[in-house]
Amino acid sequence: MNADTNYFSGGDGTILTSFTKKKTSPEADNTVNELIMSCRTSKDSLSKLYVMFKDMVFAVAFGITSDYHLAEDCVTETFVRLTQVKRFSARKGDGKGFIITIARNVAFELRRRYKKEITNFIIQSYGEAEKTVEDSIYINQLLKYLNDKQRETVILKCCAELTFKQIAQVMKCPETTAKSRYKKAISILQEKAGEDQ
Repeated sequence: MNADTNYFSGGDGTILTSFTKKKTSPEADNTVNELIMSCRTSKDSLSKLYVMFKDMVFAVAFGITSDYHLAEDCVTETFVRLTQVKRFSARKGDGKGFIITIARNVAFELRRRYKKEITNFIIQSYGEAEKTVEDSIYINQLLKYLNDKQRETVILKCCAELTFKQIAQVMKCPETTAKSRYKKAISILQEKAGEDQ
């Protein structure tokens, strides 16, 4: 996987940090699938998955729970649940989407369990904060204009780097809906930031 340029992503109330976009190849996708298949019996496989996906899982979880500690719990629970997976086809499965779906479900469970209200929405690299306070405040104010589904779509697209097809599967909606939510969210952000479309 080759590193690309850095870009920024986030949601309502966000502290933004840079994410390095990676180019994924079919071989990398197959590797993820194989690691998922073997993580029930191999600590090494689970460890590799953890290193590959902990930031992504944290960003998705934090976007849903708006609580740093719940998001950390979600990271742990997501990887615990991966060790309990019984039905996953390495040939047909989308490993990345599968992990994000587990993370999303766990985050919603934790949010319901602890009845957290989403007042602030923070996405950051796991344990990192690289943006200045002024930039973060400005971006946080812009992202408050997005509704929950728009924010989640932006998180899944920008932080988790999912395709619209994968986002549609995770959010259980048509692919066209995922695309239109993302397009609308970007349009709102551009308008509020005073940028030309």
